Amino acid sequence: MTQRSSSITIRDVAREAGVSVATVSRYLNHTTTISPAAAERLEKVMVELSYVPHAAARHLASRKTRIIGLLLTNMHNDFFGPLLSGIETIVRKKDYNLIVATYRHTVDKDGDRAPIGIHNSDGLLVFADSLDDQQLRQLCENKFPMVLIHRTPPAGLEIPYVTVENRDATRRLMDHLIEVHGRRHIIFMHGPADQEDSRWREAGYRASLEAHGMVYDPDLTLRGDFERDIAEASMRGFLKMGHPEFDAVFAGDDDAAIGALMALKEAGYRVPEDVSLVGFDDQKLSAFLNPPLTTVRAPTELVGRVASENIFALLEGSVVDPVTLLSTDVILRHSCGCLDVSVQ
Repeated sequence: MTQRSSSITIRDVAREAGVSVATVSRYLNHTTTISPAAAERLEKVMVELSYVPHAAARHLASRKTRIIGLLLTNMHNDFFGPLLSGIETIVRKKDYNLIVATYRHTVDKDGDRAPIGIHNSDGLLVFADSLDDQQLRQLCENKFPMVLIHRTPPAGLEIPYVTVENRDATRRLMDHLIEVHGRRHIIFMHGPADQEDSRWREAGYRASLEAHGMVYDPDLTLRGDFERDIAEASMRGFLKMGHPEFDAVFAGDDDAAIGALMALKEAGYRVPEDVSLVGFDDQKLSAFLNPPLTTVRAPTELVGRVASENIFALLEGSVVDPVTLLSTDVILRHSCGCLDVSVQ
């Protein structure tokens, strides 16, 4: 395979993959579904040949798409509003268009192609685990500009990423519950198992317990998934069974905290008199809940702006910091038991 990528044709791809030209065309244009095995062969061959469909190749050479892509795992909650606002501010300033799609690679989609990528955009912002490691490697092999949001790149790949500090802020908030409010039995509602934010927050939770001589209790770990409905159902189920003693809830994020609050109130618990409740992100609604939510203020809009600035820097050939870790603050409100709003 010594041909130059500019001379590679759809017929070359079909021959190397052992499929018809029509099959390659259908796959590239998404006009019909092909088998996962055929799709996997096509992806592998296109990477090996450095093949780019002609229309996309012209766009990439001339930058005439003037499109930045954003892949999200979902758009179910209020977290994504500020993120999109930050991204869109920079994209509009650069006179580009933004296309957004929800997508998450799973085993049953093996061979499927993400809806945004090298074929229809100039650069890609990838949120959390919307692409798997192999898909990121393939894009890197094609030298496609990318910036990761709220995740680190796979080992060996140099992809810049932008995220927020999770562990220390979680530990500080846990320390506050234990030292100031005397809470000793604190529920942890985790986010999606494959998201780094959730893992770092759990690390902060465990670090605080250990520092105070408290033993981690798996029976006080509940599913929250950063989703209001899931957290509410999880908390409701926990309260209906013979559950262990608890006096506080670290809800993983503000959306999960809202779900947990609804379930607690439904079961007759008073927040914060009976149970302290805290979240993470400091969404706009959090200050107006009853009671106002103690949480961690994460600069979500700034994450979007920095990630967008980085993708344009890559497109312009500039050097980009490989890691951007933005600071977070603990915001104390009444849901933990504090009377006045303060920042730690």
